[in-house]
Amino acid sequence: MAPVAPTSPAAAAVDLSAPHFVGIGGAGMSGLAKILTLRGAKVSGSDAKESTVVLALRRLGAEVHVGHAAENVPPVATALVVSSAIRPDNPELLAARERGLPVVHRSDALARLMDGRRSIAVAGTHGKTTTTSMLAVALTGLGLDPSFAIGGDLNEPGSNAHHGTGDLFVAEADESDRSFHKYAPDVAIVLNVELDHHANYASLEEVYESFETFAGRITPGGTLVVGADDPGARELTRRLRPRAEAGRLRIVTVGAADDADVRIDSITPRGLASDLRVRFTTDIAGAADATAGTELAFTVSVPGRHYAHNATAALAAGVAAGVPAAGMAEALGTYQGVRRRLQLKGTAAGVQVVDSYAHHPTEIAADLEAIRQNAAGGRVLVVFQPHLFSRTQQLGEEMGRALALADAALVTDIYPAREDPVPGVTSRIVAHAALEHGGLVRLAPAMADIPDVVAGMAAPGDLVLTMGAGDVTSLGPQILARLEQTGGQATVTA
Repeated sequence: MAPVAPTSPAAAAVDLSAPHFVGIGGAGMSGLAKILTLRGAKVSGSDAKESTVVLALRRLGAEVHVGHAAENVPPVATALVVSSAIRPDNPELLAARERGLPVVHRSDALARLMDGRRSIAVAGTHGKTTTTSMLAVALTGLGLDPSFAIGGDLNEPGSNAHHGTGDLFVAEADESDRSFHKYAPDVAIVLNVELDHHANYASLEEVYESFETFAGRITPGGTLVVGADDPGARELTRRLRPRAEAGRLRIVTVGAADDADVRIDSITPRGLASDLRVRFTTDIAGAADATAGTELAFTVSVPGRHYAHNATAALAAGVAAGVPAAGMAEALGTYQGVRRRLQLKGTAAGVQVVDSYAHHPTEIAADLEAIRQNAAGGRVLVVFQPHLFSRTQQLGEEMGRALALADAALVTDIYPAREDPVPGVTSRIVAHAALEHGGLVRLAPAMADIPDVVAGMAAPGDLVLTMGAGDVTSLGPQILARLEQTGGQATVTA
């Protein structure tokens, strides 16, 4: 496979020897800052608050300020790196423009880091972080020492990125703001395609067009690994078939569908893990050996059908990049999960506490299904935090329908992230929809009071799931501590 070419002449010309990151503690930004620091750049940045990520970056040598101010941008800065979450009136952004500093988007910086490496880019509405993590862990376990940039930590703060000595670069490709159009991967994954990110996409047709553009960025003759079971992914495959027939693109489909090129024959729950059996129905272009007819069995340490699909996509992408199929499958078995993806936080008073990043209706339903299938015991109790006013406005009723699958749930206020409130849009939309679909759901009290409420609800054998993309994750340790006070010894695992 040919090395990746820079995607933007303007971005390629920017000097990243001393970049300043606005919002350096974010999942995507911190990974890039880490890699650039390890490559010898003089990295600086700012974030809204102290965090373990900020501390990890400082230990690497980055200069990180808490709070945003014009004076944070050092005189030696050669460029300002921003994400789509940075507002136009940010004082550091304004200062950079006044000084004539180049301002580059995070995706341009990532494209620069991928330059000269064989790259695998992972896209899709759901499952990107997990699948990218699976690839990073497996390729590392095989001794290939890939570089990688992930939108979440594997197991500890700062583990979301690595500067490797190998020639592979694995990156999470974000469709939310169309920034994944900046990359030119040798192998790409599209797990699924659904309407989300309503502030940037007005219709599902726009989403399809965006993913088609991403697929068009794959290097000529490169490989697209695409889901065979998701309706949106199948439609994308249909649209891209003419490119494949013209020889510009190789398509590999994965899933449980009868016509999948890499077919999932069985998924067997085993506690909070799953045993998979997959079969290659065709030879994969770029594979180190013939794959047609090959059957493989391996274990994934996270439960549920959707994680099994993620692992199968990672398997196919690794094979397309030249990794022997059997070795790739064995290495995927070493994957131990990623923070906030059905992550067991601990046990107290016979109650397990698990944390989930799920915030889209499909993700909520999938995680609840996985917990039901794999975790034997009592009730599933959920504390759900809706994420973004725009998403709640468009998908709040679907969120509630999915949340009704829980035995009981509390719905907190909406986590606004980068958005301003929208009149009439509150978490009541989610709670009312859940009630209408038979759920036992009510609005949560203040965040500080939720641990007491949950401890009063839970009984030995129950599982508590904190769910959402915001700060609901902070409740897990607090719930464990309250359960310990009321019912017995706690075992904290993360």
